[in-house]
Amino acid sequence: MRVQLVALVLAFVLAVAPVLAAVDFNKPISAEDQSTFDKILEPVMKIYNLVKYIATAIAAVILLVAGINYMFSGSDPRKRENAKNMAMYVIIGLIIIWATPFVVKFLVG
Repeated sequence: MRVQLVALVLAFVLAVAPVLAAVDFNKPISAEDQSTFDKILEPVMKIYNLVKYIATAIAAVILLVAGINYMFSGSDPRKRENAKNMAMYVIIGLIIIWATPFVVKFLVG
């Protein structure tokens, strides 16, 4: 399994490297190219926003469940720890979902 994963990653890198080497990153983007990119990006961003808001609603419900589990855990430390972990993972997931556009804008420039 591990060998297959390494082989797959290596094949991907070897396939992408010539393409990246041929790209001129210092070339300015034309207005026509920017317009085409914006037209392509518009439906992608609509889908992303839909998924983001649905995930946020689901996360709110899961946080509510985690809070209820924490309140009803009593003196059982294992149940309390599970509820804390559930809330922590939901919050981390929300941070990742909501921060992704900012990270992409930072990386792209």
